[in-house]
Amino acid sequence: MRLAARLVLAATIALALAASAKAGRQQSRSPAPDGVAPEAIDPRYIAAPTSLTSQDLASLQNLLADWARLGRYRKDNAALPPPLAGERRVVFYGDSITEGWGADGVPFFPDKPYVNRGISGQTTAQMLVRFRQDVIELDPAAVVILAGTNDLAGNTGYATLAMIEDNLRSMTELAQAHGIRVVLSSVLPVTDYPWRPGVRPAAKVRALNAWLRDYARTHDATWLDYHAAMSNAEGGLDARLAADGVHPTPAGYAVMAPLAQAALEEALEKQNP
Repeated sequence: MRLAARLVLAATIALALAASAKAGRQQSRSPAPDGVAPEAIDPRYIAAPTSLTSQDLASLQNLLADWARLGRYRKDNAALPPPLAGERRVVFYGDSITEGWGADGVPFFPDKPYVNRGISGQTTAQMLVRFRQDVIELDPAAVVILAGTNDLAGNTGYATLAMIEDNLRSMTELAQAHGIRVVLSSVLPVTDYPWRPGVRPAAKVRALNAWLRDYARTHDATWLDYHAAMSNAEGGLDARLAADGVHPTPAGYAVMAPLAQAALEEALEKQNP
């Protein structure tokens, strides 16, 4: 990247971060409409970087060019044939936890018409942008949505629980408007993120999962609870299930697979053949 372009990009990022920080300060001073004070913004999410390496700038340029990563599965989607007559295709939709399901020898539902459309690092905001391309246009009978942990980690900036819930609600409504059965998965247990240490999200994970469970039960979606089956006493994952505390090992996926299959069978029973 030329020096001038680097400077422009760095300035754009700095301005965006400054605006985000200003908005956060204004929000913390103003009461919410219902009279409840808004959640304080952790400074980790709005602190400007002290320096930008050439690798950072290249990554940021790619992110700005395709923020939702619509290009990730574009060719795969184009090459995917329509479902066979009577076939009930399922899209597994999520972040790295979904993308890693089937990688490195981990079985991904052999002989099932299931399609993986996970993208590492993604938040619910990015997933909402690509939902039509990577879910609806594949004509599935059902979608399994597993998302939210990267929002809590602040991967695309600070996100409140309400913001995450809005994105999950919108994906559910889009799917249901197209006759797609929705399976809403609990966020997996996590006590901390290796790439953002100190956030300690276990309590927020439990709160988000409580909302997801209640929303699924009242909005004709199927609830898939990984958290209850995998959580340790600290609200995280044991090393046997996730070596880094976030991404499942083969043993972790072995716990998840039958839970997902059972939820899908429940969801598809509700759909007309």
